[in-house]
Amino acid sequence: MTHAEHIPSHPPASLDQARQLAAALLSERGEASGALIARRLQQTMRALDADGRHGFQRYLASAFQPDAAAPQDAAKRYLADSTAAAAAALADAADPPRQEVLRRMNMAPGGTASLIAMRSEIAGRLGSEPELKLLDADLKHLFVSWFNRGFLELRRIDWQSPAAVLEKLIAYEAVHEIEGWDDLRRRLAPDRRCFAFFHPALPGEPLIFVEVALVQGLATAVPPLLVLDTDQDSAGLRAAHADTAIFYSISNCQDGLRGVSFGNFLIKQVVEELQTEFPQLKRFSTLSPIPGFRRWLGQQPKSGGNDVAVLDREGWWHDAATCETWRPVLMRLCAQYLTRSPASGNRIDPVARFHLGNGARLERINWLGNTADRAMAESFGIMVNYLYDHDSIERNHEAFARVGEIVRSPQVDALL
Repeated sequence: MTHAEHIPSHPPASLDQARQLAAALLSERGEASGALIARRLQQTMRALDADGRHGFQRYLASAFQPDAAAPQDAAKRYLADSTAAAAAALADAADPPRQEVLRRMNMAPGGTASLIAMRSEIAGRLGSEPELKLLDADLKHLFVSWFNRGFLELRRIDWQSPAAVLEKLIAYEAVHEIEGWDDLRRRLAPDRRCFAFFHPALPGEPLIFVEVALVQGLATAVPPLLVLDTDQDSAGLRAAHADTAIFYSISNCQDGLRGVSFGNFLIKQVVEELQTEFPQLKRFSTLSPIPGFRRWLGQQPKSGGNDVAVLDREGWWHDAATCETWRPVLMRLCAQYLTRSPASGNRIDPVARFHLGNGARLERINWLGNTADRAMAESFGIMVNYLYDHDSIERNHEAFARVGEIVRSPQVDALL
């Protein structure tokens, strides 16, 4: 009698039964039987309450450890005979059985989405329950493989896209909030583009999306990019005469896929799509936030040059005298913040690290580029352009990756 025949015919709904199913899933060798157990485990997990799911996550993290003797024996064989076969045997022996359990859980319909949701749920507990880090690491390891570039599908999202996808854009926008359907319609106008990556295991669920404005010249502020203009003909003419594509918002949609990189592939492929559609485009640039600037400045020793307590006053940016006083100070300090080399052990701004690591150039720093509450709280409203120049992307990437060089324009140097 196989393990599958021992499984109850009705979906169980207790933590103990979920544990039993997970153990049976690992011991089952037949693919059909394994798929049946995976489906029943999936049903059980859906029926668990928050405490039950937490208990099952702890069980996955603590159980299914590799046999201590097997990796040691494999390591000895590798040291004695360092062949490719011995190296493969060592890697196989060190592979935790938990990863195989997770792979088999993925055989169930909706298994991938369930595992992504699990990783999202444990994220908040990693600090207080370090034992969950093993489960988190195994999930990330598998996701990096399952969500590699070869499986991703780039799609343009426009006003004719399914309503369910459009609703997800509104829900997932993480940089500039979409304020309802009229705002979304403007962002999908003829002089705008939105592209997203999708995966076959998550139909209808964008993984990451980027919003692009087709404009003339390098955009320095967010409001003109978001202003509502319902004249479709005018928007079409603006697209036809645009010479610059501005990437003004990139949003990751699946918290459970944090640490799995999509953005670098997305930007480069979108550049290719836009060049094909609009061959007159000469520049590809971002208009990006600087989320770490104000926090970094608050950690520096206070002096007359950076004691910014006066800027806690609401609406200070409407006062011309205050702006005239603080603009040169904050622009210089922001240039210092953005040009610190990671090779010196500095913690680089996350958005800067992403774009500089992709080969972009630090092109321009823009005073009061965004006066929304979040931008004022993070960076005093300062925004930055990272320029993607096709001829220098690889060189810039290598300079940043190898020696931590921040490739920048003379305009940024002038601020320093």
